[in-house]
Amino acid sequence: MITLVLGGNKSGKSDFALDLLQKNEKPALFIATGKARDLEFRRQIQDHRISRGPEIEVMEVSADLPQTLRKAKADFPSVLVDSLDYWLFSIRKSGCENERIQELSEVLNHWTATNLILVSCEAGLGPLPLSGEVRAFIRGLGALNQACAQIADRVFLVAAGLPLQLKA
Repeated sequence: MITLVLGGNKSGKSDFALDLLQKNEKPALFIATGKARDLEFRRQIQDHRISRGPEIEVMEVSADLPQTLRKAKADFPSVLVDSLDYWLFSIRKSGCENERIQELSEVLNHWTATNLILVSCEAGLGPLPLSGEVRAFIRGLGALNQACAQIADRVFLVAAGLPLQLKA
């Protein structure tokens, strides 16, 4: 089963996804795609590490998410990816965005047995950004979220810490 959890920054989406993961079969794997580029984000990552507990294995990835998922599927009955927006940042910088998104879609379309939870920001709810680069990123993230939502068995939107099930 694939579950997609969407929400804004600090909406509670990661906590909700972690609760879902903890209810699934063990051993569980947490795949982190965010890289700390400043002190505030380092603190946020550290807080997330503490809240997860030692029973959940953690793996950090950047552009190689599809390959990591293929490998994880064999060893873990439950996998959480947090988050697709940071993964999109990393593949945009590498210049292979279309190829990596296609590769991820193929992995998701053939996903079986393992419970997979994907987390992503729903970034298009605010005003239109002035920067063309930011607008392009938001359009790309929106397309990625839509593609994942089509493949997912369940989709949740989390706002103010409250999950709303969009697809069952």
